[in-house]
Order: sequence, then structure tokens, then C-alpha cells
Amino acid sequence: MNEIATPRPNNLDAFWMPFTANRTYKAAPRLLARAEGMHYYTTDGREILDGTAGLWCVNAGHGRREITEAVQKQAAVMDFAPTFQMGHPIAFQAAAKVAELTPAGLDRVFFTNSGSESADTALKIALAYHRARGEAGRVRLIGRERGYHGVGFGGMSVGGIGNNRKQFGALLPAVDHLPHTHAPEKNAFSRGQPGWGAHFADALENLVALHGAETIAAVIVEPLAGSTGVLLPPQGYLERLRAICDKYGFLLIFDEVITGFGRLGTAFGAERFGVTPDIITMAKGLTNAAVPMGAVAVKDDIYHAIVDGAPAGIELFHGYTYSGHPLACAAAIAAIDLHRAEDLPGRARAMEPAFEDAAHALKGLPNVIDIRSLGLVAGIELAPRPGKPTDRAVGVFHRCFDAGVLIRTTGDIIALSPPLIIEKPHIARLFGTLAEAIRAEAA
Repeated sequence: MNEIATPRPNNLDAFWMPFTANRTYKAAPRLLARAEGMHYYTTDGREILDGTAGLWCVNAGHGRREITEAVQKQAAVMDFAPTFQMGHPIAFQAAAKVAELTPAGLDRVFFTNSGSESADTALKIALAYHRARGEAGRVRLIGRERGYHGVGFGGMSVGGIGNNRKQFGALLPAVDHLPHTHAPEKNAFSRGQPGWGAHFADALENLVALHGAETIAAVIVEPLAGSTGVLLPPQGYLERLRAICDKYGFLLIFDEVITGFGRLGTAFGAERFGVTPDIITMAKGLTNAAVPMGAVAVKDDIYHAIVDGAPAGIELFHGYTYSGHPLACAAAIAAIDLHRAEDLPGRARAMEPAFEDAAHALKGLPNVIDIRSLGLVAGIELAPRPGKPTDRAVGVFHRCFDAGVLIRTTGDIIALSPPLIIEKPHIARLFGTLAEAIRAEAA
């Protein structure tokens, strides 16, 4: 006789939450029930101003009817179709839409389902490209300290956040890292790109001397490092990286999962910084986060080297069941149409001065040791409590949420990245609430 299962004590048990202190959270959960425009609403009806665009991703604001209707329409027509040796029109349409936004020449688009998959895909394309050109010895991948490229084994390997790596043992071989660009002793309280630090790129020359240029396939960096605490590229740094990569034949990969789709006032960060990489990874704002989707845009010559140089049959043995998923493609097309119709990058540029001023007005508050900002991104760094790293920032996070504002913390850094539809009253509320919370956590 089958026994009736004993009910669990609450309905939060089954979900093993990502990047979450599960025991702490489930003892006092914060639950969001719906979202619209600039706001979330909790299960008890409280309004929460979204200062983070979800997780850097809801660039056009929440609940956009145009995206919802596009996904509903596509679901009614065709819910799924494979893209292995098959195709469906909307996948080609979505790729063409992406290619209209990417820098000139980066118009071959490979679809994934997340930023993590995009990073791993870009690394594999880089390796396949050099092999196709007869340089199979180029296997080394160069990342950067404090870099974040998702949580696949490739992205973790080139990434440089210790806590994301140390539980998982040996990662990919033939990987090395550039130093990060954060130098508060020279660049504290930077508005826009700091003026000191272009020379950090010269560390790539040291890696060439150590490993040999003939062994290096690609360099991957975030133009602006977001998840590690808003680390801005010094003036001239990305230009120097580009020049060194050109000198030795390395591919330069920009991870634009955060900086893509208007966050810095341009379609992609490459445009804001005036530096064109060979490969761009993207996700998040691609669909306004309505449906999971990522993509990798590559230069024509990379595509042709791999595809035209391969024997008959499959040219790149890589892909995902959901690459170019019809519902995700519908969401991407609608999101890109919104991006253009409402000029979301232009809105970000228009709000950047007010956002920057409000962020830097926090200077002088207790324990604020640095503020950095660019576009609609800001990082406010707090002095950690002695012996209790992250504790002060977590306290600020909780106080802000209780006061109706959502922020994000990474270590003792507060990272802000609101939807690009933000207006000045939202900015005032966001930073006013944050200032009160910082004061309250002064002890």
C-alpha cells in the first residue's frame, strides 16, 4: 500500500535558488508577484521601484504589451521547431534584426539561451576559427581578473571572480588572466571613464612573452565589468587591447551581456567606446528578459573561415536544442523594435547626467569610499565592516527593499542599472532611499 507523502513545512523547499543564501532567504523571503513599467509589486501588494532592471536585463521596462503580444501570437502559430538541419522564418528574421544593431561587419549571429552559453559559444568559435586557418596551436584563452562571463566551464575559466570558481576544482587548461582595471587610489569617484590606467592593457604583452603569441587564440573582456561591481575601462585601455590583439592575431571578444541594448547610451558598448571587437556576446536586453535568449555576433571573415574552410557537412559541431527558439525570436524582434521606436539608447543618454549627478551626490555619506558611473550604470562602494565583508551592503539592500526600492549588491558594492525608461522622479526616489539606507547602516 502506497503511503501518502508527508507535506513539506512550506512551499519554498523544492527550489534550490541560484546565487542565494538559501537558508537565510527562506527564513524571511522577499517575493515579487507582478511587474509593470518601472516597478515590481510584492505578494502583499507593496510597490518596489526597480533600480536594477531585474538583473541588468529589463531595459524597456516591465510588462511591455508589444513583447507579450508577439510571444502570444507566435505561441499560437508554432511553439517550437528545431534548428538542427532545419529552419523556421522567424529565426532568420531575428538574426537579421540583431545584425542591424551590431557594429558594421559583425553580422553573423549564432543564437544561444543565456549569457553563459554565449560566452562558451564565443570561446569555441575562436578556437574553431584558428584551427580552420591552420593554426590549431592557438588554444590559449585570456580573460581578466574580476571578469564575469557566466557559469559554464568556459566562462568560469576565463572569468576572474574567485567565489564562482573555487568550489569546482580544475577548470579549462590553457587559460590566463589580465589584471583588472580597478584603481581607486588613482580613479576614485570617476564620472565616466577614468583617466588613469590605459597601461593595464600592456599586461597582454607580458602574457605573449610568457606563453608565445602562437599559442593564444582570444582575449575576452567586458567593456564595462558589471557583476563584479561596475569597473570602468580607463581611457585608452580598450584601444590598446585592440591594437595588441591586431598585432599578434588574437581575436578580441567583448562580453556585452550587460552593456548591450542601450545601457551605455548606444546600441552596444563597442559604439560608446569606439572600439570594435571581433566577436560580441549578448543576452539579457536582447528579449527584454521576457524569454531567455542569448546570441553571439561574429565578423564575416570568422564565419567564412569556419564555414567555407570546412569539408562538406556540418561546419561547427556546436549548438543548443533551443537555439533560435520561436518564442524567444518573437520576443527579440519585438524588443529590438521597441529599442528603435522609443530610442532607448537616446533615453539613456538623456538621463545619464541626472543619474550621474544623483549617484555622485552620495559622496560624503558614511562609509562611501568610491562612486563610479557611466551611462545608466553606477557602482557605490562601501567600506566593509571589520571582519564582516558584505554585511554592510546587505544591510543597505534590506533597508532599501523594505522602503520600496530594489538595488543589487556584489560584495560591499551597490550596483544600479535601472530600466532605460527611468525618469527624474524615479532617480530622486532611488538615490534618496539609498542615501537613507546608507546613513542607517553607518554603525
